[in-house]
Amino acid sequence: MSANSENRPLRVLVVDDSAYNRQTITSMLESREGVEVVGRATNGKEALKLAFDLEPDVITLDLEMPEMDGFSFLRLLMSRRPIPVVVISGYAQRDNVFRALELGALDFIAKPRRHISPDIRNIEDDLSSKITMVRRLQSVRLKQRADSLAAQGARPHGSSDADTMNQPLEGEPAQFVVGIGSSTGGPPAIQQLLAGLPAELPAAVVISQHMPARFTKAFAARLDRVVDLRVVEAAEGQPLCRGVVYIVPGACNIDIESSAGGTAIVHIVEPQPTRAGVAPLTPSADHMLKSLSAAFERRLVAVILTGMGSDGTNGAIAARRLGAYVLVEDPRTAVMPGMPHSALEAGAVDRALPLERLHDAIIEVIDKRRAEGS
Repeated sequence: MSANSENRPLRVLVVDDSAYNRQTITSMLESREGVEVVGRATNGKEALKLAFDLEPDVITLDLEMPEMDGFSFLRLLMSRRPIPVVVISGYAQRDNVFRALELGALDFIAKPRRHISPDIRNIEDDLSSKITMVRRLQSVRLKQRADSLAAQGARPHGSSDADTMNQPLEGEPAQFVVGIGSSTGGPPAIQQLLAGLPAELPAAVVISQHMPARFTKAFAARLDRVVDLRVVEAAEGQPLCRGVVYIVPGACNIDIESSAGGTAIVHIVEPQPTRAGVAPLTPSADHMLKSLSAAFERRLVAVILTGMGSDGTNGAIAARRLGAYVLVEDPRTAVMPGMPHSALEAGAVDRALPLERLHDAIIEVIDKRRAEGS
C-alpha cells in the first residue's frame, strides 16, 4: 500500500465456504476502526473474480473449499495480481498452512477446529493485528519469494517424518552456531535460506520463528523434507550438533548451556510475562541470541530476517558486544522490514544483504573465523 493510503479504510475480501464463518469474520473485522469488508466469496473461483474486480488490500482465506480450493486460488492470484493473503486454518491442517505460505500467503491464523465455532472470538485480536499490519507490507516480495521457492523445487530425502524426526541426535558437537530470528513472512524466507546451506555446514542452526505452539513441529518436519540439513524441533536436553537445524518450540524460549565436555545443551524454558502482564512474543529472537552469544561469543553468526516489530534487536546488540557477527536481511527486500530495520537503526549490524545472498555470507563468516581459530 502507498503512503497516501494510510488515511483510507483497509479494504478486505473474506473467502470461506461457510456462511457462518464469513459472517463472523466480517463482523470481527468491521468492528475495528479503519477496516472495511468490501466483498465475500464462497470459493476460490468466486474469490478470484472479486479480487480482480474489487482490488482489496488484503484477503482472508480458507484453504478447503469447493470448485477451487485455496491452493489453486493462491497460485493464480500470485501469478496475476499479488495481494496479501492471511490464511485462517484449523490445527489439523498444519502442513497445509506451510504449503500456502510457500505459494505466497503472508501469514496464518490458527483456529481450534476445521469449522469456526462460537469460540471464534478467541482469534479476533490476532486477526485484527495481522490484517492491519498489511499497511507496512512490501507485498511484491510475496510473489518473488514464492517464485524463488518454486524455482528451487522440493528435494525430498525419501524419508518420512518419523524416520528422521524421532531419531536420536548424533554427530560432532557444534563449535559454531547460526542463530536466526524471524516473524511475519519468515517461514518461506527460512526455507529459502536453509536451501542454500550445505548438509556439511560446520555449525548448528537455531531458529526462533514467531509461531503458535502446535505448528513448530510440523514446520520442522516440512523443512526436513525439502532442505539438505537435518531439521528438528528443539527439545530439552538435546546436544547442539553441527549440520542440524533446531526450531524453537512455539510458545517457548531456548537457553543454551555449555557443558564441561564442550557440547552445548538445549534447555526449553517458559517465557516470563512482561511487566504489564502481557505474554511476550515467542519464541523470542532476543532471548535466543542473548543465550547463544553467552555460550558461543565469536563463534555465533546472528541473522535477523523479515518481521514486524523489533524482536532480535536487543539480542543482536548483546551478541555483537561479545564478538558475534550480525547479518540482517536487507529491509528493502524483506516482506516485512521492521525487524531488520530496527537492528540496523540500533547500529547492531555488520552487514545487510538480500535474502538470496545471506547463505553465502554465513558460510564466509564461519570459514573465516574457523581459519582464525575463533
